[in-house]
Amino acid sequence: MSKSLEIRGTRKQHIIGKIAGWTIRIMGWTLRYKIDGLEQLNGKYSGQPVIYALWHNRIFAMPYTRPKLAKNREMVVLTSASKDGAILENAVAVFGIGAVRGSSSRRGAAALVALRKKINSGASICITPDGPRGPRQKLQPGIVKLAQASGAPILAVNVEFSKCWHLKTWDQFRVPWPFSKVYVKIEAGIDIPRDLDQSAFEQHVSDLEQLMNLSAEKI
Repeated sequence: MSKSLEIRGTRKQHIIGKIAGWTIRIMGWTLRYKIDGLEQLNGKYSGQPVIYALWHNRIFAMPYTRPKLAKNREMVVLTSASKDGAILENAVAVFGIGAVRGSSSRRGAAALVALRKKINSGASICITPDGPRGPRQKLQPGIVKLAQASGAPILAVNVEFSKCWHLKTWDQFRVPWPFSKVYVKIEAGIDIPRDLDQSAFEQHVSDLEQLMNLSAEKI
């Protein structure tokens, strides 16, 4: 497969993605969501785009939060440049969510530029900073670079399911049981200064990783 075709995605990936998206949507109708921390979007960060940081194994919960997390605003996710990224791109499109293709290992610089343009146009961004291949819950620095370059704050999102399946994947991907509860907690925002030395930059990366690994409150 050519690189350009891999980025665009094949017809098969398009169909698989749409089926996956509608499966998530139908299952989501049975879930009971509780979201804490939305007051930040109506207060300190009202009227501005933000960058949401969410671990890869929790992304099943993300599409249904879109009306709350990006009310009256475009939302865009970063997906990999692989075939899995093409499938995810089509899956989230079912929820009206856009996608930028790229990762730390492939098209990273181009993806960073595209995401910054999206933020400048007013879109909020959702990134799984341990994706697409891990290590699990180990933060890659690209999200901090994006916040530094764009001026958009990072809001860590912790998600817990009352009952879920743990898949045998690199990230132990979690799929909630139908009719279970989903608890979403938006942590306090982090503003990344534009001028940072290497030591300060690495400290922000470490601090964000620790914040994202905090155990969410029990439902």
